[in-house]
Amino acid sequence: MNFKSIFSFIPEVRKPIEKKVDFKVKLKWTLIILVSFFVLANIPLFGLSENALSRFEYLAIILGTDFGSIISLGIGPIVMASIILQLLTGAGILNIDTNTVEGKKFFQGLQKLMVLFFIVFEALVYVLMKGLEATPGFTGLVIGQLILGGLAIFYMDEVTQKWGFGSGVSLFIGAGVSWRLFTSAFQFINQQGKNCLLDWGNTACSGKVFVLIQSFAGGAKTEATIALAAIAATILIFLIVVWAQSLKVEIPLSFGRIRGYGVKWPLAFFYASVIPVIFTAALIANIQLFGGILENAATPCLIEGGVCEGGAKIASYFGFLGHFIDGQAVSGLAFWMGSTNLVELSIRGGFLTRYLVQGFTHILFFVIFSTMFSIFWVKTSGMDSRAQAKKIASSGLQVAGFRQDIRVLESILDRYIMPLTVMGGIAIGLLASATDLLGALVSGTAILLVIMIMFQFYQNIAQQHQTDMAPMMQKFVGG
Repeated sequence: MNFKSIFSFIPEVRKPIEKKVDFKVKLKWTLIILVSFFVLANIPLFGLSENALSRFEYLAIILGTDFGSIISLGIGPIVMASIILQLLTGAGILNIDTNTVEGKKFFQGLQKLMVLFFIVFEALVYVLMKGLEATPGFTGLVIGQLILGGLAIFYMDEVTQKWGFGSGVSLFIGAGVSWRLFTSAFQFINQQGKNCLLDWGNTACSGKVFVLIQSFAGGAKTEATIALAAIAATILIFLIVVWAQSLKVEIPLSFGRIRGYGVKWPLAFFYASVIPVIFTAALIANIQLFGGILENAATPCLIEGGVCEGGAKIASYFGFLGHFIDGQAVSGLAFWMGSTNLVELSIRGGFLTRYLVQGFTHILFFVIFSTMFSIFWVKTSGMDSRAQAKKIASSGLQVAGFRQDIRVLESILDRYIMPLTVMGGIAIGLLASATDLLGALVSGTAILLVIMIMFQFYQNIAQQHQTDMAPMMQKFVGG
């Protein structure tokens, strides 16, 4: 039995019959998936004894999840499958021509198969390595719930891609970051469960806006400065990302059948959009998460000085991933890939040279992998010069001053698309990693992701609305 026959057994969401899905239909399904995501995120795992992953809340933001809920796996399996498949394809280990219909179907089928594998694999690792420790006798039940939650996220993503706006991966990250950004600014229930607004003078708030007001009123200059720096960094990142998002190259095109009338075909500076940063951030998050899980599994036998056996023995081999305190890596690979709030360290007087070196390695890792994923994504997702040339030609457009020929279009687009792909990958990696060091309300990468995701959703909605409002113009241009 070959892979192609296996793909036919994997259930999939039916594609819409219509070539263009109506605006109201897309909006309806996007909202249904969004509400479903928040509902599932608030359903706790039945039979869960201890949630050791709760200390990794900052990683849950990137993975679009809430640890301890039925969707604890989040987008992890989807992203890991995509990362590995793109690396194998980009390195030439897998020779798949995604420019052909057959090649694209094979690529997508293989990707689904890998996602299903990672759903089962991560569910087993989370529970057996005691990241999500099950009550005795409930291990199988907890693993089963995680697998069901992973499948739910997988098919919700597919529904969004085919019937909604954008992708479920982007939607889940955008929703999770937006919620945490709001609570980071305006949370009035502290970690002890007390409402600071009801007892303003004696109860400390956790939301930075309220912390700033309380600190100014109480004369706590250090805390006030840190809160103000976090708010200022968030605003600064927002302005920089909005400005960078507007950068683009416009290629003048004309309609072959309508003389004197032309349009400009925009190519965004961040040509691969937010995908490279999602992949890079998720890769770092997974390394840190699995490092913490493996350390948690190996610690008991290492402390007792006994012989590690079974899962603990396997976990002990991965000590190089790092040592964690309160969910934060303090050594190992996870530490050097991660980032530290340099602004807060400077204000508190705890700045050390090792954190400066960590900031450099964090930026270097982001830039390299964002560029790699940017190139792989453009080549495997139909965004290369040939695909864009076919899209332009099918719209009846041609480059002004050149004859209407796909080969001519492709050669002209080659001058822009690959340079934009590389420069955009470097720039977005640099922007994401540098903002992580500023100490915003949530991580700089998370803010960059939510802004770009929301901008992408806005563009998709605006484009769909414009298409639905002017079908006659679309028919005129296409014919």
